[in-house]
Amino acid sequence: MEELLKELRIRRYESESDGAKVEELERRCEVGPSESIFLFTDTMGDPICRIRNSPMYIMLVAEMDKELVGVIQGSIKVVTIHNHPPKDLAMVGYVLGLRVSPNHRRRGIGSRLVMRLEEWFNSNDVDYAYMATEKDNIASKRIFMEKFTYTKFRTPSILVNPVNHHHHNLQISSNIQISRLKIEQAEFLYRRFMSSYEFFPNDIDNILRNKLSLGTFVANFKGDNNNFWGDDDFGSSNNNNNNNNNGQVVVPKSWAMLSVWNSGEIFKMRLGKAPFICLLYTKSWCLIDKIFPCLKLPTLPDFFNPFGFYFMYGLYHEGPFSGKLVRALCQFVHNMASKSKDENCIKIIVTEVGDNNNELNNHIPHWKLLSCPEDLWCIKALKNHHQGTTTTTNTFNELTKTPPTRALFVDPREV
Repeated sequence: MEELLKELRIRRYESESDGAKVEELERRCEVGPSESIFLFTDTMGDPICRIRNSPMYIMLVAEMDKELVGVIQGSIKVVTIHNHPPKDLAMVGYVLGLRVSPNHRRRGIGSRLVMRLEEWFNSNDVDYAYMATEKDNIASKRIFMEKFTYTKFRTPSILVNPVNHHHHNLQISSNIQISRLKIEQAEFLYRRFMSSYEFFPNDIDNILRNKLSLGTFVANFKGDNNNFWGDDDFGSSNNNNNNNNNGQVVVPKSWAMLSVWNSGEIFKMRLGKAPFICLLYTKSWCLIDKIFPCLKLPTLPDFFNPFGFYFMYGLYHEGPFSGKLVRALCQFVHNMASKSKDENCIKIIVTEVGDNNNELNNHIPHWKLLSCPEDLWCIKALKNHHQGTTTTTNTFNELTKTPPTRALFVDPREV
């Protein structure tokens, strides 16, 4: 083993010489929630597409005998972490895309890649490293949780809903108004109402201005402060019309908002293998839909051909009837996706909701067959200049050893 690792070389990814090799490695590595379901990712000629939009990023490759045998990706950003000095902000490093060639596994290559990525994090003063995996991914849990001491800290739900391209738009209640916000207005609302969420990105403005972000939308009931969103000064330093005497924003009694990210623009996915029961279910569903089109059943997408998805992020709701507004916004996004130019591209709508948001889950349309009730997020305090202080220890303990009391913001750049 040690002799083999001596021949291992780990270096930065070089697009010209490594691009095709990394894509080939990705095709040979199955990713899925179980041994019977495999997903393949097509990065469409850009292997670092999933991290390219982050403030800082890197891909490392492992070579052995001039053969590319492993890769790992990482990104760095500043986020909200409650009680972390200074000002509840911390530098975090996200670990993703660890792949090792099937013929070179169980040789310590994955561990070496993780080690080198953590060294890069430390060299950039990262406070915490974190990663996400399926709760049943034993290999991933073994390397991160057992060997590198990452600790479970969140189990958000991944909710998936199919897009129906063949029937009429979903009907949204006539007493609900949906408006698109300007970027400045969206940033204002997110910083005002969600900046205290764990892992809220400090560069939310960059996310909203990214070409993959298709817009931020708000919903409220007609007649309930309708002019709020349309005020030209709303979200600007000149905004006085929507403030009360205490300087607080006066929003509708019930309202909701979300933003949409077009993940299908940068990579596609394809189902490589599935249980027989899934195949039978798909065929039966399509047959019923053809025989009884009047039922207007939601179409089950063909996941065996490449598909993309819209990701809904920054979901926020407030007020006694805001759940209905969340559902209306989800229907609105579905109609957006159903009108996409390539109906074979956007086949599902995905969102990820923090594990203390069960109430919100009930208002988001999704299929349990396609969704994941518990995604596993793990975190680790790195050996930088903060480690060992009482404040940092307390912050880490609060993140990992107490039930979550704060909502979680899921960055669309890391999906």
